[in-house]
Amino acid sequence: MKRELRTPSKAKLDAMVDEATADCNNESEQATGLFTMIEEHLALPFETLVLGVPVTVTKVDISDRDEIVAICKRAGVTQRIAILDIPLPSPAPAGVEWIAAYRHWMRGGMQLLS
Repeated sequence: MKRELRTPSKAKLDAMVDEATADCNNESEQATGLFTMIEEHLALPFETLVLGVPVTVTKVDISDRDEIVAICKRAGVTQRIAILDIPLPSPAPAGVEWIAAYRHWMRGGMQLLS
């Protein structure tokens, strides 16, 4: 299912980050929580353009540095690209709001840990 690309409100993004990072003890665990939500909710595969070239995003992964990446394929070649660097198509795939929540978290919406 695809939908029009709309950014959720700050309150909605805060709530999504809270949901994804509940019970997390550090930033690495928070990144993993957000990755899990993206992995569970983002409709894959989807087509997009990278540097004007069509690619298929077939999977998401998390790097050793806790960065969420998109696994992109084209003509038998696979490339890992930071999910925040992937232009999203319109209409956007279902679950794209979790990428927005990850972006929000990366831009300072990170939870304060006690």
